[in-house]
Amino acid sequence: MTLNKIYLDNLIKTALLEDINYCDVTTDYLIPEEQNGHARFVAKADGIVCGTEAAVRVFTLLDDTVTFTILKKDGEPVQKGDVILTLAGRTRALLKGERTALNLIQHMSGIATASNRYVRIVEGTNASIADTRKTLPGMRPLQKYAVMCGGAKNHRYNLSDAAMLKDNHIDAAGGITAAITSLRQKLGHMTKIEVETRNLDELREALSAGADIIMLDNMSPALMKEAVAVTGGRAVLEASGGITDETLRAVAESGVDIISVGALTHSVKAFDISMYISD
Repeated sequence: MTLNKIYLDNLIKTALLEDINYCDVTTDYLIPEEQNGHARFVAKADGIVCGTEAAVRVFTLLDDTVTFTILKKDGEPVQKGDVILTLAGRTRALLKGERTALNLIQHMSGIATASNRYVRIVEGTNASIADTRKTLPGMRPLQKYAVMCGGAKNHRYNLSDAAMLKDNHIDAAGGITAAITSLRQKLGHMTKIEVETRNLDELREALSAGADIIMLDNMSPALMKEAVAVTGGRAVLEASGGITDETLRAVAESGVDIISVGALTHSVKAFDISMYISD
């Protein structure tokens, strides 16, 4: 997966306009326009780096004479004290871009690090870790890219990717069977149907109606294990809802195929990175 450069530029421009407005009263009044400097981004913890391209693009959009060297590529592990990237150019550009660049790389590295931690917890099982649509508005491409840099997978990108019947859809359509039957009559052959279920009775109905993927919503690991046995490989099983570091391994060992975790994007902790300026 790569980042769309047009999207990335538009996002960064919006962020810079939000932050700088019409001028930087500290930098513009303090630093001579001709002054040059160097900067380095340093990891303050162990984890997975992500967002280097976004970070350096902040500075090159502010001043296209800024040069950079990326020392740690997206998806690579870093340790506390590692230099992730270096920059050289006009000091004004380095100072003006600092916060925006850090906001992006810290957030994306936080997602990549959390994703990688979850992937490592389920190693040796059949389960894959996936994200959800619980993303920040305008940030979804960056967040889903960061999930993949951490070694996890993307769930559907948006509402056009697949038909997903959640409880409100099912209630509005008159039940699981009615909803699947109606969708099958209209969907193309490339579009899959996923159904959210809360118990084994709903699971059995979804299987009988021909669901491609079945979500086991907020079920215990023990109940998920029963669901795996009932399904017998007839559908892909996705575990979701209330899954934490403490319960993740047990969920994976139940035999489910996918574990989707909204926390990877909606409440991830930023990864600690600092930028240091020098002459």
